Amino acid sequence: MIEILKPTEKGLQILKKPTKNTWINVVNPDSREIEYLSKILKIKEVDYQEFKEDINSLQDMEEIPYMEKYKEEYFIITRTPHKVTSKDPESKYLSAVEYITLPLGVMINKDYIVTICFRNNEIIDQLKSKRFKFTKSLLLLRLLLVSSRTYLKYLKEIDRKIKNIEEKVEIVQKNKDIYDLLDLKKSLVYFNTSLKTDQILIEKIARNKDFVVSEDDLDVINDIIDENKQAIITTAIYKTIITDTTDLFNSLTSNNLNKIMKLLTSITIVIAIPTMVAGIYGMNVPLPFDHHPQAFLVVMGIIMLFSVFGMFALWKNKMF
Repeated sequence: MIEILKPTEKGLQILKKPTKNTWINVVNPDSREIEYLSKILKIKEVDYQEFKEDINSLQDMEEIPYMEKYKEEYFIITRTPHKVTSKDPESKYLSAVEYITLPLGVMINKDYIVTICFRNNEIIDQLKSKRFKFTKSLLLLRLLLVSSRTYLKYLKEIDRKIKNIEEKVEIVQKNKDIYDLLDLKKSLVYFNTSLKTDQILIEKIARNKDFVVSEDDLDVINDIIDENKQAIITTAIYKTIITDTTDLFNSLTSNNLNKIMKLLTSITIVIAIPTMVAGIYGMNVPLPFDHHPQAFLVVMGIIMLFSVFGMFALWKNKMF
């Protein structure tokens, strides 16, 4: 799908045909749409194969952010946060992991800025709703700013999920809780890797005079740097919290197992006393109280006395 767009201070304009200084948004392009896009951008036939390979590289879920300049054109790849739903193809690709990052390509030449993603990207949807004076450089910077803020929003959601799991663990420990923590930790690993590589890309863009032209551009790039750094720090903190929570879970499990083993050992010792006495009096040899008329009650009294004494000794040593 190819959209021809132009953000304005009054809202988003949707155009039928590409004109100069417009935004072209491309979602999951097929070969026909890639060829049509090359004609819009006036890609020479000799450069078409390289152009096609650059676009198809965005299908790689592990593609890292970078920026390259071809003559007067820029090709940029950044990674944006994404929340996986059951309808997304990523849900099958990444199992139960809820938060991932997607590669998003940006092409900029003298006439157009093009955004390309092979999956529906919520960062693009958010950017469409923004109202601002359109320039190609400002659109790129606002895209990065929206991405950084979305990272922070999802990190807050992850924090709430961690706290909910911690509350559950305090009551009862379940395997599902530890699996949920591990899934959140995987998401944080994706975030951490993408944020750090994006930070390198952002710093390159901040030093490039083709993108930071006006005071507005400078303000936006400073906001991007600050919020991206905050997201990196927050991700590291939450990873540490999950690690500590997982260690606590293991300690609680081990402690509860020790308590159960201690209790079972104590019960075994107490039961061993009547078993031993009953075993002795079951022998076919002369024993005390053999001919006593109340022999059964006497033996039972001895068993009870030794059992109570054993329980008291164990209780004093905090075995119960």
